Amino acid sequence: MVRRYIPLNPLRAFEAAARHLSFTRAAVELNVTHAAVSQQVRLLEEQLRCALFVRVSRGLVLTHEGESLLPVLNEAFDKIAGTLDQFSQGQFRERIKIGVVGTFAVGWLLPRLADFYKKHPHIDVQISTHNNHVDPAAEGHDYTIRFGNGAWHEVDSELIFNAPHAPLCTPSIAEKLQHPDDIHQFTLLRSYRRDEWSRWMNCAGGKALSPSHPVMVFDTSLAMAEAAQLGAGIAIAPVCMFERLIQSGALVQPFAAEITLGGYWLTHLQSRPESPAMKLFAHWLREYGEP
Repeated sequence: MVRRYIPLNPLRAFEAAARHLSFTRAAVELNVTHAAVSQQVRLLEEQLRCALFVRVSRGLVLTHEGESLLPVLNEAFDKIAGTLDQFSQGQFRERIKIGVVGTFAVGWLLPRLADFYKKHPHIDVQISTHNNHVDPAAEGHDYTIRFGNGAWHEVDSELIFNAPHAPLCTPSIAEKLQHPDDIHQFTLLRSYRRDEWSRWMNCAGGKALSPSHPVMVFDTSLAMAEAAQLGAGIAIAPVCMFERLIQSGALVQPFAAEITLGGYWLTHLQSRPESPAMKLFAHWLREYGEP
């Protein structure tokens, strides 16, 4: 296929005029005369051998050909502008957008992110948090960090590390827990996974819980840990994500028994190629390894 080379000025003039449906407003935006915009559009029409506008008394109307060309130019100019915006002080800054499950963001990523910026100052990381339910395609994520078993539709997954779960509670509640069966005295806090406590009790050698045992369900471990700190009950959560609270004494792990319900995974859509910045971020995660 023979490529057609068209100067930028006619394309820019058409794009502005098509957005405004006015040569006059396009001329003001581009800081040129009305006649200059009209001439550039006429040159483009001659090169394409078709009309892009119908001139009417109230202004301009796009032809079918003009309607087909406009969105392509909009996207192209937006990409050019976005790329130029990434140059700062003579250096190209790369950007990656990462959707991170909130517990991992607060418990692991944010405390370490300064190290990434120190090693890769030319990369800007945009972080948005989620509660493990996320649509990376719709939200435009380069990477998504989730908790689970790594099996998600149409994504490539790489395990960052497993995150064993165990009970966490206030020191005052922990004093009353000498045996796993003592947990039956308290309200239990858990995520949407119904079998967390039954699996832990089985692992720890405790008696099965009654189906009517009082339970509070949370969609994020961060909210669950906050409730546990307030004495609402005993949480079962990924211990490694709450090391700072444990070290501060706000929460206590009363029993050593832990169960593995899944791990934290770095995922990206199979349809999205990994950029150099993405590969550097993934390598940095591997360097850190388990907490």
